Amino acid sequence: MSGYGRRRSRNINHINVCVKYTIFFFNFVFWLLGGIFVGVGLYAFFEKWKGTGYSLVLNAEQMILDISIIMLIVGFVMFTVSFAGCVGALRENSCLLKFYSACLLLFFIAELALATLGFVFPQKVTGVLEKHLTSKLIEFYREDPDLQNIIDFTQQEFKCCGLSQSGYLDWSQNEYFNCTKTNPSVERCAVPFSCCRNPADINTGLINVMCGYEAQQLTELEAAKKIHISGCISIIEMWVYGNLYIIAGIATVVAFAQLFVIFLARTLEGQIQRQKSLWMR
Repeated sequence: MSGYGRRRSRNINHINVCVKYTIFFFNFVFWLLGGIFVGVGLYAFFEKWKGTGYSLVLNAEQMILDISIIMLIVGFVMFTVSFAGCVGALRENSCLLKFYSACLLLFFIAELALATLGFVFPQKVTGVLEKHLTSKLIEFYREDPDLQNIIDFTQQEFKCCGLSQSGYLDWSQNEYFNCTKTNPSVERCAVPFSCCRNPADINTGLINVMCGYEAQQLTELEAAKKIHISGCISIIEMWVYGNLYIIAGIATVVAFAQLFVIFLARTLEGQIQRQKSLWMR
């Protein structure tokens, strides 16, 4: 090839601008979201730490169930992976793009595996959740304000109480609510107000936090008039089955979006390699 031909081939740009900036702007949004998650997680953790007089000590189980730590981990992963996608696309760095597409592929495989397990073995998944989550979530209800808010929100929205098949009686596993005679708590044999059918006072409209007192001493028929008695896991499971087509549709859209972004990242990698091969001639 003549010198003019070589110079002309080197001036050809194989990088598609649409692909490049689609990846950049897509990841920029998730990069910002990841930063927000990290910021909120740090704020929540330090507020909780400050509330205990800077003496908060978490064991492994508490760390796994701590909402602020979960937000920190999720936010850090989102921030790191999206940052790699942003910079990799903007600077046309094939190493960062390979890291980014590999992470997305791992996320996709993990999501697919979890969805398959939930669909093929729903009873086993429910059993595992009840066995390993019920006692810990109930136990830490009063210890973690963030976890308490989430449990209260779930029980109110899904009109349930407790987690397992035992329903409202799950709350006997909490040291404040258990029914043992040696329990000095004023909440002995109670359930949280979020279990109540009508937690708000009719006259004032304020939440009556005592509406679930002594509910565990009632029979199921008597308790059902006052509180919701079914466990949240079974109620949420029924809700999922009732909205299966909607959930499947959303999951399909998310899966195709992930695959499309992986395709764009791999396409941009190939374009970068072709461009580099021209420069090396």
